[in-house]
Amino acid sequence: MEIQKLILAVILVLFIPRSVSFTPMDNYLLNCGSQSNVSLFNRLFMGDSTKPGLDFLSADKSIELTSQNPPPNSSALYHTARVFTSKSSYRFSMKKNGTHFIRFHFSPFSARGFNLKSAKFSVLVNGISLPSNFQLSNDTVLKEYILKIDSNVLDIVFKPVGDSGFGFVNAMEIFTAPVDFILDYGARLVTPNGVEEYRNLSSQVLETIYRINVGGIKLTPFNDTLWRTWIPDEDYLVFKAAAKRAVSTHTPNYQKGGASPEIAPDNVYMTAQEMNRQSNSLYSRFNITWNFPVAAHDARYLVRLHFCDIVSTALNLLYFDVYINGCSAYKDLDLSSLTIHMLASPVYVDFVVDSGNSGVIQISVGPSDLSSSMRINAILNGAEIMKMTNVMNSHGMARKKKLWVLVGSIVGGVVVLLAIVALLLALKCRKKKPKQRMAESVGWTPLRVFGASTHSRMSEGTAYASPGSNGYFGLKRPFADIQLATNNFDKDLIIGSGGFGLVFKGVLKDNMKVAVKRGMPGSRQGLPEFHTEITVLSKIRHRHLVSLVGYCEENSEMILVYEYMEKGPLKKHLYGSPGLSPLSWKQRLEICIGAARGLHYLHTGFAQGIIHRDIKSTNILLDENYVAKVADFGLSRSGPCLNETHVSTGVKGSFGYLDPEYFRRQQLTDKSDVYSFGVVLFEVLCARSAVDTQLDREQVNLAEWALEWQKKGMLEQIIDPHLVGQIKPSSLKKFGETAEKCLAEYSVDRPTMGDVLWNLEYALQLQESGRQRETHADGNDNESVVVSPTIVPQIPTNNVRAEGEDDNGSLDISTSRVFSQLMTNEGR
Repeated sequence: MEIQKLILAVILVLFIPRSVSFTPMDNYLLNCGSQSNVSLFNRLFMGDSTKPGLDFLSADKSIELTSQNPPPNSSALYHTARVFTSKSSYRFSMKKNGTHFIRFHFSPFSARGFNLKSAKFSVLVNGISLPSNFQLSNDTVLKEYILKIDSNVLDIVFKPVGDSGFGFVNAMEIFTAPVDFILDYGARLVTPNGVEEYRNLSSQVLETIYRINVGGIKLTPFNDTLWRTWIPDEDYLVFKAAAKRAVSTHTPNYQKGGASPEIAPDNVYMTAQEMNRQSNSLYSRFNITWNFPVAAHDARYLVRLHFCDIVSTALNLLYFDVYINGCSAYKDLDLSSLTIHMLASPVYVDFVVDSGNSGVIQISVGPSDLSSSMRINAILNGAEIMKMTNVMNSHGMARKKKLWVLVGSIVGGVVVLLAIVALLLALKCRKKKPKQRMAESVGWTPLRVFGASTHSRMSEGTAYASPGSNGYFGLKRPFADIQLATNNFDKDLIIGSGGFGLVFKGVLKDNMKVAVKRGMPGSRQGLPEFHTEITVLSKIRHRHLVSLVGYCEENSEMILVYEYMEKGPLKKHLYGSPGLSPLSWKQRLEICIGAARGLHYLHTGFAQGIIHRDIKSTNILLDENYVAKVADFGLSRSGPCLNETHVSTGVKGSFGYLDPEYFRRQQLTDKSDVYSFGVVLFEVLCARSAVDTQLDREQVNLAEWALEWQKKGMLEQIIDPHLVGQIKPSSLKKFGETAEKCLAEYSVDRPTMGDVLWNLEYALQLQESGRQRETHADGNDNESVVVSPTIVPQIPTNNVRAEGEDDNGSLDISTSRVFSQLMTNEGR
């Protein structure tokens, strides 16, 4: 089987047409030490000897050398060399500034008393030292560098090292790289302490160390639009039995914002290594690992990993984790979220890592905690490792540095003076500016009064979204204010991280505590979520929805500022985090009720409603009084119009919480949120994650496992041990029935969030009083009705504002009216 796949891969390389050639603006190909032109991989290398109009070489001493006994089948490009016995240089006129490839070809031979293997020299490019004290051992070597050229002249200097030293070169390539080949933003700096953004990547000089076609065969420059060589990965696999080749016969689906054929050729994205789960010697969960030897000294590397999902049959099936040097580099990577809802769409992710003194760059991919037991997998299509080196020439650069320090001091003084003047004018104008009145919140206030968050009710005068489609402009915050609030994004203030980026704790100028979510600027996956979050949260205000305080999009930043939730995500309080006391049953019920109120408002507070699409315990946050608020609206969608039953859309959400009907039919309704909330209810009751692949097969999926116990009437057997003896049977019965209805297979059989809220309030009342309130209109309560004058039943929430409800959601309604609604179908 492996041989057949290898043959197929060879056929793909030979017969699939090469992508349209990239045409660089600057393109110098030199056959050094010769007057002849030579062709290699359909590219013409010109002789570098002096010709009219091609005078690249300076008038320094150099020798043209020709091999008398070239190796058989070797390229004529390596039969000649230019030898430098003293400092010599080439000069090129550059048409376009920006990132360029520079390649040096070295192939040692002996002729006319020179043994090129004994050459020792350095090469400087516009004063930047690239190969330093370079000395070859044996075979042909290609040294490739990627760097930014910001002048219209390129000087390449060969400088012999030592009195008897000399240098040489067989061929050179200098050509413009594609636009955005190296981006200044979006790279992930991986450290043992976590992941953060790495900026200004294009200012670094990159030396290519490895370029790997994972799962495929060797690709020559003939099969690459940038004339690169990609080698197979077998020699670097740590445990070959862990990996299995995957091959696609279809050309990749390139998309705007993803990888292009210039980032890597088709054949890289058409092959991969995936987890070999058929091997009897492996457990169900393991990583595929590659070790790449590097110099055994502390250095920094750019690791570019290439992905293309050629193993899945549908979107959102593949979740996996990426590790570099044993550190988590990308958790819960979902390739579907990096592409525009299409399988086999190439993407790449840049990581910056320090090698330490291990002498190895280790890359691993393995299953995510979000992977279902039937779909555990991880893939890698390609890998590039580039050493980051930016050692400047000490003399010339030092003089330039002194000059720039002097110029910078003068300019800096002028800038500071102008800034002070501008600040004084701004303050003067600000004093005259009238205060804006905060837009009134909409929605309803719950009957039960919980302790309010410090910032649940914002003070009047705070700028919020004004009416109209562009009202969210009032939420714009200057980047400088956010830098100040987070102490310039101090690592010690990090309180969370996710696919969008890092979350920092901050304090604004008015002493308001906030959570600052900083996305990676230019992130292809984050931009739609960023815009959705602003659009949704600028329109809504509700006590049980996390409030958006502001946002920033200066300098390619994507920053969202929320009210700070002191107690963090609900999930943290369920799984025994250090220093946290277990939540009581009453606290858990109140938290579920609060979250249900927030969701009910989302579903019914607008003509079309809003569907959250990512309800889970990590997206329910708690303030200092344990009041629950729904958060993270990046995947939210408007609900169907009045004459529609659903919204047709690509599947988004989190594994374990995802509505199976939505997954199958790709038809979204508010009942998809109800399903996810049902999983949260069982999570709250059982204090275990929605998916746990470490457990026995029948227990992996919480929803399926808990439903089995619920249907057997033995739900009390699987509750959180901390709750044993706390829950009254009637309250547990009502809670279990509610969760079961939420998890109905078909959405039409699930309750609305209003119904869910009614039943949770009922479960809380049963827990507090032990008495039964009147039967809900669904007729499922068979216990006797006991109405106490001291206990006023909660009003069943519905999609229509109740009579007497004011604009703030408070109710002025008599007890008799309450009971009339409870006892008649019209009230529902």
